[in-house]
This record gives sequence, structure tokens and C-alpha cells, in this order.
Amino acid sequence: MQNQFKVIKYVLRTEKGTSLGGENKYIFCVDKKANKIEIKDAVEYVYRVKVAAVNTTVMPGKNRRVRYKTGKTPDWKKAIVTLKPGQKITIA
Repeated sequence: MQNQFKVIKYVLRTEKGTSLGGENKYIFCVDKKANKIEIKDAVEYVYRVKVAAVNTTVMPGKNRRVRYKTGKTPDWKKAIVTLKPGQKITIA
């Protein structure tokens, strides 16, 4: 990846994501082609924090139906980023 701003798509604001904030863990939706090293570099560059660990998983898309046609939403990648002690990301 050339641009760190294209690696991170957005922060997942879910109930699980907000409960992990107390443990210094944040959940991001990232580019599906990005690896853990690129995700770590992007979070450190964009948010100016130090990252301790990155865990990733590819989330499968859901089956959807519109009238008589069936389809599937695209697969996406989720990254759980653990920050070093004393670091914090402020999400507005």
C-alpha cells in the first residue's frame, strides 16, 4: 500500500468495539489486501500512537434478497488493534 489513509477505511463503532476501548483495543475496518504490518504503520501514522499488536479477520458478506433476486454483500476485513500502555485514541 502506498497511502496509509487508504489502508484504514473507518472505525467500527459497535457495542463490542466501545467495550474493548477500556482494554486499549480498537476495531477498524481496513482494506482487504492490507497485511498486519501495513495496518500497524497506518494506525501509528494517522493517530500518532504506538501499536502493540494487530489481529485481523476476514468477515464474510451476508446473503441478501431484493424482490426476486438473491445476492451477497462483499467480504470485508476487520482489524483489532491493541495499543501500548498509556496510549489512547480519541474518537469523536
